[in-house]
Amino acid sequence: MPTSLFRGFDVVATMDAERREIRGGSVLVQDDRIVAVGDDTSEWPAAQRVIDGRGKLLLPGMVNTHHHFYQTLFRNVPGAADKKLFDWLTFLYERWKHIDPEAARVSAAVACSELLLTGATTSSDHFYVFPERYPGIFDAEIDGATSTGIRFHPCRGSMSLSKKDGGLPPDSVVQDEDAILRDCQRAIDRYHDSSPLAMVRIALAPCSPFSVTSDLMRQSAALADEYEVLLHTHLAETQDEEAFCLSKLGARPVDLMEQLGWLRPDAWFAHMVHVSPTDIAKLSAAGVGMSHCPSSNMALGSGIAPVTEFVTTNVKVSLAVDGSASNDTSNMIREVRQAMLLQRVRYGADAMTARDALYLATMGGARVLGRSQEIGSIEAGKAADLIAFDLTDLAFSGARSDPVAAVVHCAADRVSLSMVNGALRVENGRLVDESLYELIPVHNALSQRLIAG
Repeated sequence: MPTSLFRGFDVVATMDAERREIRGGSVLVQDDRIVAVGDDTSEWPAAQRVIDGRGKLLLPGMVNTHHHFYQTLFRNVPGAADKKLFDWLTFLYERWKHIDPEAARVSAAVACSELLLTGATTSSDHFYVFPERYPGIFDAEIDGATSTGIRFHPCRGSMSLSKKDGGLPPDSVVQDEDAILRDCQRAIDRYHDSSPLAMVRIALAPCSPFSVTSDLMRQSAALADEYEVLLHTHLAETQDEEAFCLSKLGARPVDLMEQLGWLRPDAWFAHMVHVSPTDIAKLSAAGVGMSHCPSSNMALGSGIAPVTEFVTTNVKVSLAVDGSASNDTSNMIREVRQAMLLQRVRYGADAMTARDALYLATMGGARVLGRSQEIGSIEAGKAADLIAFDLTDLAFSGARSDPVAAVVHCAADRVSLSMVNGALRVENGRLVDESLYELIPVHNALSQRLIAG
């Protein structure tokens, strides 16, 4: 890869420990790493590629910590859009059970393309629907995501409790628990890369307390310990979930995680909307991670997560778009704005600043995924994961007095440039790999087939 100089940006917002913002800042990239950051380039070596930063804001790439890529095939589905979570799940499981490897591959590529265009350079994905006739479907998802060049944390999800066992999903998408654990081990052996700046790392992710057994939760944690990988699941998303856990399992969601050995610093939870002060204290003492999914929580009427309270504790807080069947987009920068606004709705106008929200989307996500030494800020030695916004766009006219806050307050829609691991993935607001746009009609055809059942 060539040496790249990002030169003379209106602002380089580093998101480092001091949250430095460098007016007229520049960044030098060598291969896959940042090698210099500052406003004086006179002693820097000549670069093979120079990117002019006039009229632009440079940020570290954002980190999306919770998604369901296959759900891009089920956006805006009639009959699902106005339901609460449990009814929404029951309705859509009957469509999701028909996904196949092609659907998994194409939907992953589409989701990651949208994420790249909107600021994410790293994403996790929680994949937990495994129709029995497609044993290689998880591999197909990884293939689709990695084809876009995004840094990827695929979460090998699982469901073992079907309707007949008191769960929500149909029999055709749940698996035997021994088979789940064997395939989790296989996925780690095949794909997990623990080396610095790795592009793929696996996490283990039983779907939720109402779709797997307590034994599978414990065994997944044991396997994560053996292989030193992260753990992930949904938690405390709705009041219905709390009622289910109390009636079926005899404990509230956070207490259940404590009983199962899941309150630990290498575990992160999506949502955590309905938590008590005691819950927050337990989560903080354990140093867990959190994926805040504001748009999805609003769309499903789940509530407002107490992020303003979490950020004052030892809980590692990040942002996520969640699945596109509840959010209906995979737009990362819009999620940053939603997070800021929603905390203000709950706690007041001073609850969260634009910079606070951007920090959660960058370093917050890096911390949750255990990669704060590699990604999430613009610092020498870190991965060359960078994004730029064009401040000359009409949306920012009249807002240039604070370029950093402008991309949040003025509802930025997409980046003008994205670099992942030293490779340009977006230029001039378009994907560098134009072949990804050819997936749109394929994706639409798959969506229509699957929605029709």
